[in-house]
Amino acid sequence: MNWRRHTDYRVYLVTDRELCLGRPLEDIVLAAVRGGAGAVQLREKHASSREFLELARALVSRIQPLGIPLIINDRADIALASGAAGLHVGQSDLPPEDARRLMGPDAIIGLSVETMEELKEAEAYDIDYVGLSPIFATPTKTDTHTPWGLEGLRLARRTSPLKLVAIGGIHRQNAAAVVEAGAHSLAVVSEICSAENPEEATRKLLAAFEGSGRRA
Repeated sequence: MNWRRHTDYRVYLVTDRELCLGRPLEDIVLAAVRGGAGAVQLREKHASSREFLELARALVSRIQPLGIPLIINDRADIALASGAAGLHVGQSDLPPEDARRLMGPDAIIGLSVETMEELKEAEAYDIDYVGLSPIFATPTKTDTHTPWGLEGLRLARRTSPLKLVAIGGIHRQNAAAVVEAGAHSLAVVSEICSAENPEEATRKLLAAFEGSGRRA
């Protein structure tokens, strides 16, 4: 399947098992998919390679047959071995051009950007989106630059042709404002992973996107 052509990025779940309140990550992911999440990124900073791969394979088998891509954070080896649909890299990870070469022409490749300079440089790469990080300050990721804020997001949208995945401090109360400022996608971690009802939390985020009148 050519995931690059058929992915709905409007609500993009980025996982964090530590925020799942003791619940199995697979249950959270499936609930989010039922609620309308169109993409899932598996982010595992502390798991062993074997554990990461087993989790990736389990999620690939459950969500990709439903048309929802699993995107692996950082680890091209895990993405390839699990049959995941894509790979997300940061500025200090595998260079985007090497990620594309390894993953192939049909895979999703995403790149985190934290400054306007990085956003401009990203235009030279064969990628599918940039993760604009962080939009707002967030406790789930502290090693970041100054938040973009809504004005920074508006500037990014005016100046860049790339698909903008907004992440960092996004929740249902500010989701519509983020979309209206120019985001093509709402990427969230704790808003879904820590929600009492992850399916309903996802639905509310999607409703905020749809209520803005914009399309991804």
